[in-house]
Amino acid sequence: MLVLRSGLTRALASRTLAPQVCSSFATGPRQYDGTFYEFRTYYLKPSKMNAFMENLKKTIHLRTAHSELVGFWSVEFGGRMNKVFHIWKYDNFAHRAEVRKALANCKEWQEQSIIPNLAHIDKQETEITYLIPWSKLEKPPKEVHVLWWNESADSRAAGRHKSHEDPRVVAAVRESVNYLVSQQNMLLIPTSFSPLK
Repeated sequence: MLVLRSGLTRALASRTLAPQVCSSFATGPRQYDGTFYEFRTYYLKPSKMNAFMENLKKTIHLRTAHSELVGFWSVEFGGRMNKVFHIWKYDNFAHRAEVRKALANCKEWQEQSIIPNLAHIDKQETEITYLIPWSKLEKPPKEVHVLWWNESADSRAAGRHKSHEDPRVVAAVRESVNYLVSQQNMLLIPTSFSPLK
């Protein structure tokens, strides 16, 4: 089980910018860290969810030949149903551009995955994200993973309560809450080909 907590933040270079300026791209000091993660969300047509997943299961190796797949999940609850969420790791923006170009030129990927699956997708969203400085991305000791590690929804609730007593978490929330525009939580179920379970 993965619980994703996603927030949209205002990308403000200074507090004098208009408050409606929002961006999913890095504009602060984190943009110089190099490695970033692209969160991709596909909203699928309800009658096409199974066909999309079956086709992708057969062709995902064509995509992972170009960059690292961190994880791929379907949404169990938390917002719209018939949604998949996946995370890709890139060394920098140039690396991402190289991968996108290689995929556009990969005849097998285009013919076996993109063309058949495009009709199944209703909407796509993408975000660029960075790891929080004190965190690290690693596979969990069990086949259960959460961006905030939890064994179940109940353990998540208990962990959230405990985290509110951690001064680091409280300080990080205090510092970032002024930039939070919206927040969404989702329970995600890993696909059979997801590296993180």
